[in-house]
Amino acid sequence: MKLLACLLNWRTADMTIRALQALVRECRTVPGARICVVDNDSQDGSYDVIKAAIAEHGWGDITEIVASGYNGGFGYGNNVALRRGLGGKEKFDVFYLLNSDAFPDEGSLKTLVDYMAAHPKVGIAGSQIRGLDGIVQQSAFRFPNVWNEIDRAARLGVISDALAEQIVRFRSMPTETTEVDWVAGASMIIRAAVLEQVGLFDETFFLYYEETDVCLRAKRAGWSIKYIPSSCVAHIGGASTGVQSHTRVMKPMPKYMFESRRHYFLKNFGRRTLWAANLAYALAGASFRVRRVVQGKADPERPREWLDWVLFNLKNP
Repeated sequence: MKLLACLLNWRTADMTIRALQALVRECRTVPGARICVVDNDSQDGSYDVIKAAIAEHGWGDITEIVASGYNGGFGYGNNVALRRGLGGKEKFDVFYLLNSDAFPDEGSLKTLVDYMAAHPKVGIAGSQIRGLDGIVQQSAFRFPNVWNEIDRAARLGVISDALAEQIVRFRSMPTETTEVDWVAGASMIIRAAVLEQVGLFDETFFLYYEETDVCLRAKRAGWSIKYIPSSCVAHIGGASTGVQSHTRVMKPMPKYMFESRRHYFLKNFGRRTLWAANLAYALAGASFRVRRVVQGKADPERPREWLDWVLFNLKNP
């Protein structure tokens, strides 16, 4: 299968070069594979640094770097590469998306390509993602829904147990290839036919929910989506955004997270479902805060997360 790999950079040139080194190694195992690095308007010299590294390491035979000219977010930047792949002289069968803070194991890309070649009804597939500590991270999910909003805000074990089959996150990641609703864009392969049928990433999403949305569109169009744990990728997470849940001091949740959530529910399920999800999250979140005060427990969330969420949704009904 003809492959174009897409690697997006925003102000992480050194890390992108490290990811590119692993990606070049992997692409050389896939005949005819090409790589498109997109600098998403970093304005910090990243473009020149990465371009020089490509020349220095001799990666130019399969790698090109392009400038997006505008930082429109994850979907926008990847669409720059995807449009070149879909509209150019070379015709690609599949596209591979890799985060700049993700480093594929040997054989991981070929595993995805071979699986797609052998299973023509599979439209999208994702890798197993693990931290640098070797711990497997969540990278395959169920679609967001009202039940998940209750569980996410309530933070109560009995509710999580009752809704275990409804909430977005799996209790444990599958150890074998499994049909799922959506996979993380940190290491994702997409069939060209899917993009031609359902369209590219929705650029209304600046960050978050964009891969969820494209997977939902693919599912509704009849495509299968797989999580393939035999394809393994190490991932730092949050390098470009600073939103890292494993850090001791967490930054406030960025506004674009709230905007993306709102757009996802409104676009795909309508205003009634959005309001139901908002009400569920608000009430469950309020109950958690009352319980936390009574029990004298610390707030595990990012600073002002629930209050910022409430204020945003009051302004954007």
